[in-house]
Amino acid sequence: MTLSLTDSHLSPPVFLAPLAGITDLPFRNLVSRFGAGLVVSEMVASQEMVQAKPGVREKAELGVGIENTAVQLAGREAHWMAEAARKVEADGARIIDINMGCPAKKVTSASGSGASGSALMKDLDHALSLIEAVVNAVGIPVTLKTRLGWDDTLLNAPELARRAEAAGVRMITIHGRTRCQFYKGQADWAAIRAVKEAVDIPVIANGDIVDAGCAREALRLSGADGVMIGRGAQGRPWLLAQVAADLWGLPAPEVPEGAALTDLVAGHYEEMLRFYGCELGNRVARKHLGWYLDDAGTGVALRKRILTSRDPDEVLRLLPQAMRDGERAAA
Repeated sequence: MTLSLTDSHLSPPVFLAPLAGITDLPFRNLVSRFGAGLVVSEMVASQEMVQAKPGVREKAELGVGIENTAVQLAGREAHWMAEAARKVEADGARIIDINMGCPAKKVTSASGSGASGSALMKDLDHALSLIEAVVNAVGIPVTLKTRLGWDDTLLNAPELARRAEAAGVRMITIHGRTRCQFYKGQADWAAIRAVKEAVDIPVIANGDIVDAGCAREALRLSGADGVMIGRGAQGRPWLLAQVAADLWGLPAPEVPEGAALTDLVAGHYEEMLRFYGCELGNRVARKHLGWYLDDAGTGVALRKRILTSRDPDEVLRLLPQAMRDGERAAA
């Protein structure tokens, strides 16, 4: 199956990156409501997913059946990658993304979950066996997310991209760092150009894109067809729509302020409680609440009270005051 950036679920080409523990279903839904060409599920370990018996929430977390959602799979063995791909396709997935970019030690270490993620860039023959297994297992588009290379001595993203395209991958996202950089330094958008010049399929630039100005410069330096935004969207679920409006002339989103922003934050919090259940949802939501409160400029004492509360009713009661305090501080 072909994949084009003119497809309704890929337009505009401003995508939400998968971030473990952050881009869960409630957050992806919120970003999508403002406007995003594509959102990607948190990385799913292929073997564990196939062998597990997930409950309703775990299955819903993947967002299968949602048009603008890609399900991201990770793994080390072709058999399990193919089985996981078949499973999510059967469940209704529209796009499968293969993770070959995660730099976390527990993912890349052979003593951890099994030398997957960006560790696969050290063995392109093995990486291609996984790509081929997934592509051959399903009839839906398969995409790839990776980095520039393992380190500065192994910048092999262009070669991986060429081989992935030949194997049937329909789009490639490149984070402009090596694995050994983790998230240090500045993403090298210009280095992505070598990948763009190596293939004919769409290439998406990722890394340090936090506003429209960054996105425009990333596109200029890389020659990429679109951008993927991760950490820049934390506490700003409207950011992707803002970037799309600025770069592609789409209607600008109405960024919430005052009572509207309070309602958005409260709504996001309540959605997390419904999705995870009160106890787990309250814990998982704290990082998101922290970003909203930091952006609003909420005072330290009130921020701490909200983020340490175990009572959702108290959190909801304090949020209007917290957002007003931020407004007053900004004034």
